[in-house]
Amino acid sequence: MDRVRVVTYNVHRCRGLDGRTRPARIVGVLQEVKADIIALQEVVSRDGSASEKHQARYIADEMGLQYCLGENRKLRGAAYGNVVLSRFPMRAVKNYDLSVEGFERRGCLHIDVDVGGAVVHVFNVHLGTDYLERRHQGRRLTDMEILRNEQLTGPRIMLGDFNEWAPGLTTHLLGSHLRSVDIRKHLRRSRTYPGVLPLLHLDHIYHDDSLELEGLALHRTRAALVASDHLPLIADFRFAQKGLRPMPEKAGT
Repeated sequence: MDRVRVVTYNVHRCRGLDGRTRPARIVGVLQEVKADIIALQEVVSRDGSASEKHQARYIADEMGLQYCLGENRKLRGAAYGNVVLSRFPMRAVKNYDLSVEGFERRGCLHIDVDVGGAVVHVFNVHLGTDYLERRHQGRRLTDMEILRNEQLTGPRIMLGDFNEWAPGLTTHLLGSHLRSVDIRKHLRRSRTYPGVLPLLHLDHIYHDDSLELEGLALHRTRAALVASDHLPLIADFRFAQKGLRPMPEKAGT
């Protein structure tokens, strides 16, 4: 396996533009996308209730994928946060707290994905909407515990909803360690959100040099335009052989 398709998608609690909460619509959109690794933000998962109420498990079961949930806070008693789904084996490493006092709790979910026996480090991120909040979070993401952790042995992909509609400190810091996917080059546009009438660019994908970007797409189908206020951003990567390392036998911390 030398190629992989990844997608980042803020599903807005599976609440569509019609005001209805329909996880099944998100499943339909993701089935159209056909990604190998899926990073979702704003997922609500309630244990002990109807299957659709646990959105992470419901989406994973309907698609036949594994999932890992990174809870950032409780929302009316349910887990609320980021989710990674994968058709490859994966191991949850840690859900990092990116919260800043006085603001909504935020997080970065780090998952190790076994792609053909090699490890790929996936970081699913949802940052704050305040400028000063994101400056703190950008520094946290690029510290020695998360992105620059010396235990990371394979290619890194950091993707999600960064709420960074104009280049700021987070963009600068991540750009000094990873390559940013340039949507203007591939999509001939600079705005992706909201899907119906794009005004801002909030969803981003960063990657190591050992990953060659082969294609980028904004999934703007009729179903996707209704299912959430965001659209799925899809990237196809080819792995340079030197960038792949065997998956360690024991979990990192």
